Parts: sequence; structure tokens; C-alpha cells
Amino acid sequence: MNQVKKLQSEIRRLLKKRNAILLAHNYQRPEVQDVADLCGDSLELSIKASKTDADVIIFCGVHFMAETASILCPDKKVILPVKNAGCAMADMINAKQLSEKKKEMPSAVVVSYVNTTAEVKAESDICCTSANVLRVVDSIDPSQPIFMTPDRNLARYAKEYSKRKDISWWDGYCPIHDSLTVEQVKKVKEEHPDALFIAHPECRMGVLRLADEIKSTSGMIRYARESKHKKFIIATEIGILHPLKKACPDKEFIPADPDMICPDMKKTGLLDIIRALETLEPEVRVPDHIRKRAITAVERMLSL
Repeated sequence: MNQVKKLQSEIRRLLKKRNAILLAHNYQRPEVQDVADLCGDSLELSIKASKTDADVIIFCGVHFMAETASILCPDKKVILPVKNAGCAMADMINAKQLSEKKKEMPSAVVVSYVNTTAEVKAESDICCTSANVLRVVDSIDPSQPIFMTPDRNLARYAKEYSKRKDISWWDGYCPIHDSLTVEQVKKVKEEHPDALFIAHPECRMGVLRLADEIKSTSGMIRYARESKHKKFIIATEIGILHPLKKACPDKEFIPADPDMICPDMKKTGLLDIIRALETLEPEVRVPDHIRKRAITAVERMLSL
């Protein structure tokens, strides 16, 4: 048994001992995804974990994801194996900034991407994901304007593809997705003219307009699995290539840009998970006064 297999075996032993569940986002390292109980988008992982009898959640992702798990699973201990695994986009707005913005736009409905801190969710009216954002904005009373945080690209996508045109936004973005240029996409499409181009809605509008399909990470996997097509160009963080290849071993997946790597998503290793299971630290727990307000915004979304 090689070293990776030994570490994975130890993780499975400790998970059983702790009555814990291991969640891994689709951008995590392949060896982390392979040992996880569940892989997927951040919100779907938290929802699925809330329906289990696990006492402990080990969340291999970034800080806001562990916070979301804490919001939805207040009876469980949530552990983020690497404390400083953060999200640059989520950090681009805080609760105070959003509170000040709301004073400028008192009639606006605040729609916050789940890729935000718990404090920002608590200041929001409703949350959305990259998969359901169009449904969320279309559900809002047409007499009220919409203000979206923190991702300007997701907001522009919503304005372009939903019924709502009265959408404004905070000037945040994901540095990984925002770095993908139209020129780079055209270059890869010319090199692979027989490939379908699938893009994540965190990409710039110019890139999205070139896409054959616009999907969340789990949406990309579902689409590739169901499609009769055999070749795809994928515009998101390259960690998604691993679950895509596992789901569709007979198909080819080409990164739109091989440099689309999130350093924070790659911080968590197998040794970090073992340490987290042994110590049950570092714990992420959202204070109750914030959790109660934040869960309202999440539940409004889920009710749709």
C-alpha cells in the first residue's frame, strides 16, 4: 500500500471513530476528493450533511463553506482542516460595508451569493447559488430593485439571462474565474473545434457569451454525464477535471486555462485531515445571533 492509500485508510478509520462525515468541494485535490464521503458544490454538501446522523463535519473547502455548514448544522461540530483556507471573493465585502450600502438603497432586495461570509448572509434578504441564481432573481417582486453581492460577474450573468434588468451589484469577483480572457477562450476553441465549451457563471460576460452551456460545478458534471458529446472545454478551477474524468472516463476534458488554480482550495492535504480528526480543530462555529439571521436568507432560497 502506497503512502496516499495508507493516509486515506487512516482517515476512514478516524471518521468512523469520530462518527464524522468528510465533505470535499469539487475543486479540492484529487486524493482529498477520493477519500471523501461526499463531493460537490458547497451548499449541496452542507444540505446533505445536515440530513446525516454524523456528530462531526470535516469540510475540505474554504472558510465560508464551513460557516454555511455551521449555519445549516448547528447541532454538529464543523471542522475546517486548514484554518487560513479562505476565499478572496467572499473577503471583498463585509457586513458593515453591506449595511452601509443598504442605507443607500432602502428599497432594494439584497441577493447574496452563498460564497459570502455568515455575517454578510445575515445582512441579506435571500441567498443564491451559481445553479439557481436565475430562479432566485426571477422570484423577487418586480417592483423592488435587486442588489447582488459579492460577485459582479454572477450579477451580470443574472441580468443578461433572467427576466430582471434592474440589477446592480457590489464590485467583487473571483480572481480565478475573472482572470479568464476572451482571447484565451478563442485560442482553446480554435485548437479544439469539436469540443463543447462549458463555463462557470463566475466568468466574465465576454467569456459566457462564447459558452455552449453555463453551469455550476456539479451542473458541469451532470451535463457531461448526460451529454452524447465526447469532448469538452471547461472554464472553471481545474480541480473539477478530476470528478469529471471519474464520472465520464470515456470523454475528454480540456481546461480553458490550465492556470485556473485556486491556491486556497489546494491548501488541504491528507495529513491536515488526519490532524483535524485527531484534535477536532480548528472548529468553525457561527454565533447564534448571526446564524439565526443568516439561515433566514438561506431558507428563503431553499423554499424556491
